[in-house]
Amino acid sequence: MTSEREQAGSGKLADEAYRSVLADILSCRMPGGTVIQERKLALALGVSRSPMRDALNRLAGEGLLVRLTDRLLTVRVITLQDYLDSLDVRALIEPQAAALATPKVSVAEIAECNRLLGHIESVGMPTDEDHWAFDDFLHDTLADRSGNPFLARTIRDMRRYTKIFERQTVPARSGPGVADHRKLVDALVDRRADLVKMAMSDHIRKVRKRTLAGL
Repeated sequence: MTSEREQAGSGKLADEAYRSVLADILSCRMPGGTVIQERKLALALGVSRSPMRDALNRLAGEGLLVRLTDRLLTVRVITLQDYLDSLDVRALIEPQAAALATPKVSVAEIAECNRLLGHIESVGMPTDEDHWAFDDFLHDTLADRSGNPFLARTIRDMRRYTKIFERQTVPARSGPGVADHRKLVDALVDRRADLVKMAMSDHIRKVRKRTLAGL
């Protein structure tokens, strides 16, 4: 009979495997269409197949893996329609979430937004890692501080799809998007929920426009 300690250990290993595979999917180290090799992944992470299977089932349940047969999983291909549909959902709920978050974001979190964005502004040609470190921090912080876990979860799920599509499809970024984010962060500094909401709506609209123009 499995002890509580063994169950907790297995759960921890499954969580670690989940985070590792998720990071590979979001960074496109595992692009859409990649066949999932459970045994190979388990060996690479130094875990047994049981926690790896739990992690893969979780990712399949979240829509990031597609089960073709009982034993065959592939990474989901995010289509242009998936991307546009996800942006549409974000456009409906993320501005409101950002407005709700405005009075709740801490001074330290705003300072970190400014630090990350200031670095991007100073280098002129940020790396993908620079861009996504800032983008993830800003959007995830606002989603979490909205105070509504359903909003936050939906925004995170939709951002996964848009992030994967952009990383696979959109050319390397430089200036575009920085001005949008600066407006948003400055409004956040001033605790102007109305301006934060407007800036977030404008940002998502421009992301859509720029992405379609670059395809």
